[in-house]
Amino acid sequence: MRVPACAVGRLDADGPWIGFAPSLDDGYVLTVGSGGSAGAHRELAEPHDLIALAILYFEDALAEPPEELAATLGDIGAVVRHAAERVTDAASRRAFDEAVDAIDDGLAADVVLDRLARAFGGADAAGHLRRRLAALIG
Repeated sequence: MRVPACAVGRLDADGPWIGFAPSLDDGYVLTVGSGGSAGAHRELAEPHDLIALAILYFEDALAEPPEELAATLGDIGAVVRHAAERVTDAASRRAFDEAVDAIDDGLAADVVLDRLARAFGGADAAGHLRRRLAALIG
């Protein structure tokens, strides 16, 4: 049984959408699909994959995902919380927890983005997801 995916957006205007879906083992999978599909390619998502998706959601710089699969703020809050719970390094955990708090408190998008970027270590979220997308669809 496949759980429906939440799409964050398309890295390229005419490319596949990228997002996430809950897995049956209390985790999340990174999901890539085309059109309104439930996600043709899936792979276990690491905390940094989920934070990268959240960054791109708040940047609002991606091409629109299929409307029926579009992730909501609640969906994003849940994956960031899930990611934070799986980080073991104390400094990283603190940064992830601050990102969760920013989302839960409804802070301005630029504040949320700053906290998510700190949790992500300042790396390029889009570049990270492009590499993951290439590995997923080979």
